Amino acid sequence: MTVLVETIKEVREYVRNWRKEGKKVGFVPTMGAFHAGHLSLMAQARKDCGAVIVSIFVNPLQFAAGEDYDRYPRQLPRDLKMAEAEKADIVFSPSVAEMYPKGFATHVIQDKNGLPSKLCGQFRPDHFTGVMTVVAKLFNIVRPDLAYFGQKDYQQFLIIRRMATDLNMDVETRLMPTVREDDGLAMSSRNIYLGPKQRKDATGLHRALKRAEEMVNSGESSAATVVGEIRRVINRVKGARIDYIAIVNAETLEPVKEIKGKTLVALAVRIGKARLIDNVLV
Repeated sequence: MTVLVETIKEVREYVRNWRKEGKKVGFVPTMGAFHAGHLSLMAQARKDCGAVIVSIFVNPLQFAAGEDYDRYPRQLPRDLKMAEAEKADIVFSPSVAEMYPKGFATHVIQDKNGLPSKLCGQFRPDHFTGVMTVVAKLFNIVRPDLAYFGQKDYQQFLIIRRMATDLNMDVETRLMPTVREDDGLAMSSRNIYLGPKQRKDATGLHRALKRAEEMVNSGESSAATVVGEIRRVINRVKGARIDYIAIVNAETLEPVKEIKGKTLVALAVRIGKARLIDNVLV
């Protein structure tokens, strides 16, 4: 049975006991509103580890003024049942006061011209500082052996992996494939913001990325040509507003002119109230 835990002290107690039993601890940090993508991370953690912790915390530090912090979906009873079906041992769901008590003053940043400044960082300038701060706290609370992230949030994964390396955190970060709906749309808790027509239109993002993959697989190496084709496909979607279409080095996120070696094709598009991100590695 999955246990709901709301305090840092309690989580640490569970982890201490598991360590005494020689169990490896797997960790899946989330903001809740689970979908099959989250469940796939839990399933992998369960497969790899003797104990599994899933956190649910809608982190105020990673939302800017005017973003969707207040309306972000919160579905704890439903999420608990889903975590239980994946045999998670603990769901850690702290309050904001538990994570950021009065006087909290420490934030985690990376080089201002580094990974957080690329892609989504141009449109959400303080977002990744909020992400790094909360994940650093969660890693210190849980002390996991393995932590699992989805490829849809590829930039976030690179930033967290860099942070864990730079700060000598004894945790291995694992990247798992993006889980998609039957029509190709990347699963996201924010898909709930899409109306029926917008939901159908949103499949254009995956169509555009599939087209990019086909072009690269057929020998096209000009990043500008591939970006032009992605833009053409997305421009057919009525009401779609492009934040960015980028073709970048998969390790540094620096733009490339020529596609060679491991390359990330990434985009962020706004449809209605939803800001959707997706990517493929080519």
